[in-house]
Amino acid sequence: MPDAEVIPIGEPRRSPSKTARAAGATGPKPRRTAQPPIVSATAPAIDVDVAAAADEHESIDVQPSGWEERLASALAFLRRRATGDYDVDEFGFDAEFTDNVIAPLLRPMYRTWWRVDTFGLENIPSDGAALVVANHSGTVAWDAAMTQLAIFDEHPNHRHLRMLGADFVFKMPFLGEVARKTGNTLACVADAERLLQQGNVVGVWPEGFKGIGKPFSERYRLQRFGRGGFVAAALRAKAPIIPTAIVGAEEIHPMLANSKFLARLTGVPYFPITPTFPWFGPLGMVPLPTKWTIVFGEPIYTDGFPEGSADDPMLLFNLTDQVRESIQRMLLAQLTLRKSTFR
Repeated sequence: MPDAEVIPIGEPRRSPSKTARAAGATGPKPRRTAQPPIVSATAPAIDVDVAAAADEHESIDVQPSGWEERLASALAFLRRRATGDYDVDEFGFDAEFTDNVIAPLLRPMYRTWWRVDTFGLENIPSDGAALVVANHSGTVAWDAAMTQLAIFDEHPNHRHLRMLGADFVFKMPFLGEVARKTGNTLACVADAERLLQQGNVVGVWPEGFKGIGKPFSERYRLQRFGRGGFVAAALRAKAPIIPTAIVGAEEIHPMLANSKFLARLTGVPYFPITPTFPWFGPLGMVPLPTKWTIVFGEPIYTDGFPEGSADDPMLLFNLTDQVRESIQRMLLAQLTLRKSTFR
């Protein structure tokens, strides 16, 4: 048996030169093809210690970039939604949907469009129940959404504000479902008390449609607060009441008139006539970029009142009036400090 040809490892195979082919080659011209590695039968075995070689070089810790982390988080979110692996409480509140879908949609309005400043967040407890009571305005209820985002984004504990809304909101297609998923529930004493007993931060806008649908000429004048049901809920839950003033929302849709005929025709509580709506159609509903300030005032504590205080009509009236006066004073104070409507 002839000796096996020894081919040095790493040296490329050389094809016959043109001269050699011309002198004695009679067959067809060889084709250049990629050759597999050749190991000679007589070549010594090479033992490569991969671990030792790796130790000679510093390991490179490859961290995912920001967009890769966001993409992975988004894919994980979509997977959980598709498989139903997420929690919804008894009121329909979907915290994951609120944090990952609704909050990112609202942040450009909060940070860039209205440039919201918040003060007094230390008055909202780090845990446990609290009742946030605020003025309502602006023709469209952007003020409630911005208050909810302010507490979630700016509070050290990123607490969710569980808002109480009118029945009309939950009867509207799509909007009612979104309202439930973002933590809203009916503005009734039973639901308010149950949320507070569970240790939630609850938000209420006692002016209701009277406040949000008032004419521009009455801006920053608080409307009637109703019968004080929110105070009764706070008393029963021993939760502090946080008077809250929102400045800037009154001017986003200056309401010059209310067409009662069109309101009855469309089935809405009021039909606003503004400088841009309905004249410019849907574009007329784009809010003006006013400068906003949200102030969370000093708490009014309710844990010192005796049992049964929630059933005392005179106490309810006095506490309701105290909350209303606190918010009105805060509004007037902020208006005197405001340099301009838009900055």
